[in-house]
Amino acid sequence: MGTIAIPRILLPKHTDMSAWAVIACDQYTSDGEYWRNLCSFVGNKPSTLNLIYPEIYLGHDSGARIERINSTMREYLGSGVFYEYDGMVLVERTTRSGMRTGLVLAVDLEDYSFEEGADSLIRSTEATILERIPPRVAIRRNALIELPHIMLLYDDVQNAVLSSVVRGETLYDFDLNMGGGHVAGYKVENSQNVANVLTSLRREGGPLFLVGDGNHSLATAKTCWEELKTSLSFAERQNHPARFCLVEVVNIHDPALRFEPIHRFVKTDKPDLFVNGLAIGGEGKAVVMVCDRRGAVHFPTDIPAGIRSLDSYIADFIAANGGEVDYIHGKNELLQLSQKGVGIALPGIKKSELFNLVVTGGNLPRKTFSMGDGNEKRYYIEAKAIR
Repeated sequence: MGTIAIPRILLPKHTDMSAWAVIACDQYTSDGEYWRNLCSFVGNKPSTLNLIYPEIYLGHDSGARIERINSTMREYLGSGVFYEYDGMVLVERTTRSGMRTGLVLAVDLEDYSFEEGADSLIRSTEATILERIPPRVAIRRNALIELPHIMLLYDDVQNAVLSSVVRGETLYDFDLNMGGGHVAGYKVENSQNVANVLTSLRREGGPLFLVGDGNHSLATAKTCWEELKTSLSFAERQNHPARFCLVEVVNIHDPALRFEPIHRFVKTDKPDLFVNGLAIGGEGKAVVMVCDRRGAVHFPTDIPAGIRSLDSYIADFIAANGGEVDYIHGKNELLQLSQKGVGIALPGIKKSELFNLVVTGGNLPRKTFSMGDGNEKRYYIEAKAIR
């Protein structure tokens, strides 16, 4: 088996695509208004909003929500909402950062591991929080289809992969809702050849892909596959659809792929106590926000080490004083939230350093970086059967 598989993709037909495609479920986790406005925009139209579980609602009426998702999957599959396309999809996503180009394909979960220190072909870039897996497994366990917000990164300085693509007919071309920009998708006429070029990029001992977005979603898919395959024969395991996970892969050198830091917001009624105890140190700096006040604090130039220290301090503070922590992708959102606690705006790592950081140092701390702002994240469009 190869790491890359040519997928059988499900796409909607005769559908309002601007209502169909919605942002990744792990975005705007502190912004209920975003999701309420999106729900109002979608209305009763077919939409991936009805097929996903926005993480802002995790733990709220979970069983009923999961059953509604699974029921809608059955309904959409049975009523002809989808048509099938065999092959990769070339995706061009235009945001304020420019036009980012990716390929939707499937990867073999047997070649992926989220274990610390794994030397697998597909590697996580950050530590996986194991307690986050079970709620997501509950969502996926009986699902008939998957919709990916997972983005994997490959290292292609010469742009050999995209240069090899033979572009076919347009599959979709539309404006995304809620300020997400524009997206267009095209058939790839030579998917197997493109897969071969991608595979050739792997350097001896190194990964072929690093997880850029959707670390816990991919870990959930892996966990579900490991659970399922124990009930399958050897022959059934070889081509079972749950073994292969739908993803978008993007060249880390894509000029429109911006690496942004993921900031920390601590919801607390003791902001001054938090700030007075914050003493990370270092030659770099971070910015602390409380209400309308801002101030720079020392922070290590070894950013992953600094984040580990900061996260440890946050955990100890919450354990002693109560409160909650959230991970925020934009400074404007962080500034607004700082009216209710403390925002810590962090420096970012350089994307050119990522492969080397992971190969030499293993997983980065959780939520070290984000690829672009929240509204630049992947929108759900394509689906694939996993049953």
